[in-house]
Amino acid sequence: MRSKANAPADRGPLERDAAVEAQSVAASIIAADGTQTDVELRSFAVAFSPWFDALRNATPANLRDSSAIKQHRAFVISPSPLFETIVTADTKNGTTYGWTYYDHAMRVAHAVCAVDPVPTREELLAVDTMRSMMLRRLNAAGIPRPAESGTEPGTAAADGKPADTLESLLAELDALIGLKAVKTEVHLLINLARVETMRRERKLPVVDRSLHLVFLGNPGTGKTTVARLLARFYKVLHVVSKGQLVETDRSGLVAGYVGQTAPKVNKICDDAKGGILFIDEAYALVTDSEQDFGAEAVATLLKRMEDDRADLIVIVAGYPGPMAKFLESNPGIKSRFNKTIDFPDYTNDELMAIFESIAKESHYELDAGAKAAVKKWFEAQERGPTFGNGRLARNLFEDCVAHQANRIVDIKNPTDQQLITVQASDIPSPASKE
Repeated sequence: MRSKANAPADRGPLERDAAVEAQSVAASIIAADGTQTDVELRSFAVAFSPWFDALRNATPANLRDSSAIKQHRAFVISPSPLFETIVTADTKNGTTYGWTYYDHAMRVAHAVCAVDPVPTREELLAVDTMRSMMLRRLNAAGIPRPAESGTEPGTAAADGKPADTLESLLAELDALIGLKAVKTEVHLLINLARVETMRRERKLPVVDRSLHLVFLGNPGTGKTTVARLLARFYKVLHVVSKGQLVETDRSGLVAGYVGQTAPKVNKICDDAKGGILFIDEAYALVTDSEQDFGAEAVATLLKRMEDDRADLIVIVAGYPGPMAKFLESNPGIKSRFNKTIDFPDYTNDELMAIFESIAKESHYELDAGAKAAVKKWFEAQERGPTFGNGRLARNLFEDCVAHQANRIVDIKNPTDQQLITVQASDIPSPASKE
């Protein structure tokens, strides 16, 4: 924002309209948690006083008691008249100005969050709510995002694939089936990282916080997929330098002889430095045996987490019950992993959607009978700690393809449609358990 001294004396209606929108965005984020700070309100008044006379001498006290902030609390929920007008014009004229509005609105929202050293969860949620609202409207209108639009630049595409950008990664995250609560938590992590980046760029202090995470959930619930995405997010946001994900478990960290465990842990931490180290079934590192070297692995890991905290993130994952015991086993573990994300089992409808997605990627189609049979198969599976979730869907698909192949091989000169169609007879019996 321009200061009052540098603002032009004669402002046109477009600049005034933009200022109104920016003020509404800022006010909506400030009002989101209901606890407006003096720092936020002073910054708000200074930023917008060139456009609004009422703010030139406003104090935090009279702003807090006025409607200038509170009346905009619902702004993040539905499109503003100006945004709606722009999107409607884009639809009619084939333009993409709605995306320009989106980019600038998000910058304003994150800038507001960056005013305080630590934005509240409610403010970060408000940013994500506004983002989702605008995306729904833009996507519903069918307005394509221009290639040059966006914020942060992507990583180098050495493999020939399009470079990662923040928006492409957010779209990839949003496209995951299910995981609604997980996506919300990841969005909050990304918003917070963006805010911290803005503060660093402006030479403002950033609160030191642990980036290490606990992922709780049964197998096949998307923990590794989300961890891999998070590594790429943090690369684009310059939280880490490389953005790779290194996966391991107890066998990759603990050796069988004295003196071998620490070097093993250090080697895998070296490989993961610049990205994320993902430790599956991390609770297996802690046993009751005095002859076990798991405790040495944990001690070495904790030291590396401290020494390389600027460029190494560790995610420990596993079943909820055993992971709780693991976190309580060592005060150093609990203090470094202060954020947990729960990955629930997929519903039957979500498993059906995953199955159909796998089939589509593999160029197979399900006829109506096959869809009904697959749904019945999922409904018949027992739920428990070892329920396979997404892996279960993939295993079922592979079984179906094998059955389909056995059927097709007896058809003389099958058509292309026959080759790609899965029928009810290709689905295993629902009595077959995981």
